[in-house]
Amino acid sequence: MGDGRAIYGLRRVCALASVLCVALATDGRAQERVSESSTTSGPSVQTYMMEAGADAKLVGHGMLKIDGKSVNCGTRPTVLNPNFNSWAGAFPGFMILNTKKLDGLSTPVKLYLYSHECGHQFVGADEVKADFFAVRRGIKLGWLNAQGMKDICTFISKLKATAVHPPGPARCEMMRKYYRQTATTNAPSSSKAQTLGPAE
Repeated sequence: MGDGRAIYGLRRVCALASVLCVALATDGRAQERVSESSTTSGPSVQTYMMEAGADAKLVGHGMLKIDGKSVNCGTRPTVLNPNFNSWAGAFPGFMILNTKKLDGLSTPVKLYLYSHECGHQFVGADEVKADFFAVRRGIKLGWLNAQGMKDICTFISKLKATAVHPPGPARCEMMRKYYRQTATTNAPSSSKAQTLGPAE
């Protein structure tokens, strides 16, 4: 009888340990997802939402507004995740915005960050091409002007180089040059909805 209780107790401990191991493994995956993004591989939006936790909110395409401006990226949704480790990120098929980090930034900078991540959906992992995509869309849709470009450069010039990003000052100069080249040929279109979908 005593042996039976001991075996039962041992089974309960093993079962509890198994549950804890599964929970810790799931939490580890969620932390990896929260702190990384990739434009070439990654989770589905459903998997990301399960792993990101209760603070994350999914906003369907066409439903997101940034400082009152409707934005979209084709039919892709956006996850608002205040625990994401950067201002914004992207996985194939959806974008991520960190609402805490965006708070206090100027509207052009917020729209640039969203548009940059949207750009990755169409131009791939290249950071400079994604910057140019954002500049082009901003000019075309009328939210990016010289002052907005100045705001973006003030923001981005503080950023250091990473394995995939050029140094902030270099990105600023490339974007400024591209802005000057593009602004004269890509005027805002007043007849279309002000959205940030793919380039037509």
